[in-house]
Amino acid sequence: MAIYSFPPIAAPHSHTLILGSMPGIMSLQMQQYYAHPRNAFWPIMGELLDFDPLAPYPLRTTALQNARIALWDVLQSCSREGSLDTAIDKNSIVPNDFAQFLAEHRHIERIFFNGATAETIFRRHVLPELENQGDWQLLRLPSTSPAHAALSIPAKTQAWRIIVQA
Repeated sequence: MAIYSFPPIAAPHSHTLILGSMPGIMSLQMQQYYAHPRNAFWPIMGELLDFDPLAPYPLRTTALQNARIALWDVLQSCSREGSLDTAIDKNSIVPNDFAQFLAEHRHIERIFFNGATAETIFRRHVLPELENQGDWQLLRLPSTSPAHAALSIPAKTQAWRIIVQA
């Protein structure tokens, strides 16, 4: 089944971009990034940026923008049954238009990946097309997905703290 991601959440002055792979079923249904209640993304960002992770979605996305953090997914579309990254049909991958996004958001200096799949797809399908277009710091962070239970939320939060460090 083909599924499609959302537009990015970004302010013109964003300097940091966080990339997931593709929203899960609940996120797609709710049309909100990281909508699954067991996903640790909003609790982690709430702690790091000092906002209520249970606040209405527009307030949470505004908190990201005020912190100069953009949020998007590597994939524009793909075929996948269920929500797991491992179920993505690799032959169906269509990446988002990063050349245009990064041209419009020239202040982006750091790109963080929410897990290994986002990083792998970006490096394989996007980065070669962006050669000589920028010098970004690229760093994979532990996935906030409930499927990645090897780390506790406090351990994930500690790893994600780099987002708010200069």
